[in-house]
Amino acid sequence: MVQTDSHPPRAALPAAAVSVTGLTKVYRGGKRALDGVSLDVPRGAFFGLLGPNGAGKSTLINILAGLVIKTAGTARIWDRDIDRTPRAAKAAIGVVPQELNLDPFFTPRELLDVQAGMYGVPRAERRTMEILDIVGLADKADSYARTLSGGMRRRLLVAKAMVHSPPVLVLDEPTAGVDLELRQHLWEAVRGMNAQGVTILLTTHYLEEAEQLCDRIAIINHGKLAALDTTAALLGRIDGKTLLLTLDRDLDPAGLPPALARFAPELRPGRRMVIRYRPSEVAVGAILAEIAAAGLGIVDLTTEQTDLEDIFLQLTSSRAG
Repeated sequence: MVQTDSHPPRAALPAAAVSVTGLTKVYRGGKRALDGVSLDVPRGAFFGLLGPNGAGKSTLINILAGLVIKTAGTARIWDRDIDRTPRAAKAAIGVVPQELNLDPFFTPRELLDVQAGMYGVPRAERRTMEILDIVGLADKADSYARTLSGGMRRRLLVAKAMVHSPPVLVLDEPTAGVDLELRQHLWEAVRGMNAQGVTILLTTHYLEEAEQLCDRIAIINHGKLAALDTTAALLGRIDGKTLLLTLDRDLDPAGLPPALARFAPELRPGRRMVIRYRPSEVAVGAILAEIAAAGLGIVDLTTEQTDLEDIFLQLTSSRAG
């Protein structure tokens, strides 16, 4: 649970948990990792930051974490400027890195106590066991970190990032290499934090994961912002669906009825037909009516909806040059 006594009164809570404007980073040698990125992460959001390898996601996160110095632009965390009030900005964010950087000879209880001490959390205000319980590791409080599974270590990293009760939690590829069951345990813990008011900023290569978890998504490509919208609005951008049919007879590609040929169907073995269409231009009922008019029977029918992977590929490939 987020402690708000050190934060502004509820009426003064910022609308944006993270706000960056014109954020630019040019590395030595001229590589432009970020090129004028501007975006807001609404307070309380479960926000996805997506992009291909090398797109600039890690650079943006490292700037927020104080590990990389930006070249230009501004960044605010919980309305605290990272340049003017760096300590206050760092206190408002917890970062879960990709690397499993844990001391193997410490127990989870010890690791969290040390981390809390580094953030100046008074011993009486530390929530070590409460946080370990949140991430499902209370029963491992006194086990050495080296004895924990990969998934447990990931959850321990989340716990470490939460010791100072930051209102913003950044998860950088948190489920890489984690099996499905442990991934679900991790997301259960993180969803609980988000329900308690913690703003989540997630980077992931599992696009179906982002689609299920995130209410807003930004896509970065070649250091530029390629898209920023609600997940639902992004999914609505591509006007396309796929109709998969199993017919009651074989079809000769050269002898398709003209009414069907205009849909450019793809014929596959097993009497299967695939038709890709735009719902804004033609209703699925019209397609089925043409199939019936051609004297064809339908044995089976399914449709495939546009998913986040379609959006991602379209946006990143269109700017690949």
